[in-house]
Amino acid sequence: MLLRSKLFIFIGVLFLSGSVYAQTAKEHLSMGNDEFKQGNFDRAIVDYTKAIDINPNLAKAYNNRGVAYAQEGSFSRAISDFTMAIANNFKDAEAYNNRGLVYAKQGNLTRAVFDYTKAIKNDAFYVKAYNNREMAYYKLKKYDKAWSDVHTVEVIGGTVDPYFIQELKKASGKDQ
Repeated sequence: MLLRSKLFIFIGVLFLSGSVYAQTAKEHLSMGNDEFKQGNFDRAIVDYTKAIDINPNLAKAYNNRGVAYAQEGSFSRAISDFTMAIANNFKDAEAYNNRGLVYAKQGNLTRAVFDYTKAIKNDAFYVKAYNNREMAYYKLKKYDKAWSDVHTVEVIGGTVDPYFIQELKKASGKDQ
């Protein structure tokens, strides 16, 4: 009888807590980040997916899983996740920038510029987005726009790769 009542109490505690091993979405996000840092992209994706299963509105989990997918070359999945991150947080400059990077890798520079621009509108001091957009403009041979981004980065205190500036000078015929 005593054993049976202890068993019911134990089962009740498990039921109320969900599970002895239950973890929050943020814990899975953190574990995914640790796996990502170690280069274990498959494991990171599993943890980010668990975070999303627990909290389907967690934009950071979608963004980070998108980055992991991009690292594996799964560009359509990455774009889908960045789009979900943006849907859950339309001011997520990082997700716009990351989606732009994938579009650029696919050769869709016009779409990449659009996303970099959205990232910059959401965070006017986001140097990475300016750097990525200036490179896309360079590849699109829109040198004046590339120079504009170079100058903006310098004004806001960021840095531009000196090699890129040399290449932009050669391509544009300008020494700005």
